[in-house]
Amino acid sequence: MKLRRIAFASVVVAAFVSGCASYYRVTEPGEHKVYYTDKVDQKDNGAIVFKDAATQKNITLQGSEVEKITKEQFDTGKAQAAQMPANMSAMPPSTRP
Repeated sequence: MKLRRIAFASVVVAAFVSGCASYYRVTEPGEHKVYYTDKVDQKDNGAIVFKDAATQKNITLQGSEVEKITKEQFDTGKAQAAQMPANMSAMPPSTRP
């Protein structure tokens, strides 16, 4: 009986934690490159490390802007970034065709 309660509590906690995900838009200011991720790690030297959701590549940036966004913004941005040719992704959004 006690084991059953522990198992149930574990499932409830796992469901709660997975439902509380965070999403981020990371912008590289000088390049105007935009990335989308669900986890950002800050290093001691000020750099951030994350996995780009569109390309699944690990990215390290020194000096970037990180903005917390909604899941809808994350899904839309990730899909657009995956469809965009590499040379266009470095263009500011206002100048893209």
